[in-house]
Amino acid sequence: MPLSAPAEREELHQRRYDFRGFRRRDGLWDVEGWIADTKTYSFSNYDRANVAAGEPLHEMAVRITLGEDFVVRDIEAATDASPFNVCPEIAGNYTKLIGARMGAGWRRTVRNAMGGTEGCTHITELIGAMATVAFQTMYPILAAEGKIKPTGGQRPPLLDSCYAFRSDGPIVAREYPAYYTGPGEAAGEG
Repeated sequence: MPLSAPAEREELHQRRYDFRGFRRRDGLWDVEGWIADTKTYSFSNYDRANVAAGEPLHEMAVRITLGEDFVVRDIEAATDASPFNVCPEIAGNYTKLIGARMGAGWRRTVRNAMGGTEGCTHITELIGAMATVAFQTMYPILAAEGKIKPTGGQRPPLLDSCYAFRSDGPIVAREYPAYYTGPGEAAGEG
């Protein structure tokens, strides 16, 4: 269902994201993210003199290289546009995330390592969102190749990760009946 009709208004700001996932020939995986902020009006800026309407105020890109285990093997961040000349200086700091594993708690891991003066608000936000892109890129392929298998007694990581995968809901009853906690019997049981 689309959003309702808005009140009369004037657009002032636009933030765009683009995320892409790739399988590399060397067996690793790349996830790339891009963010750009633009305004609909021109304004003065101390470090850049003037930022024209439609010209990015912020424009950053990140490439994260992962192994099949979702562990970060490499990371590269770049700042192509920023309001301050010093902003690009922090991009190299993101290599602190090499060795971290994307999974439950990824945003917290990124925030703990790169929050505050250790990183850029926009790059950190971008990297936080990249875990779902990695999962959407890698999981279906790895599962189809038999490289991701449920292990005996281990709770599937998707459970309770969102409304659809809630333990007491119909998707879990159908897909993971052993972990279903809702009323009645799970599909296929009984």
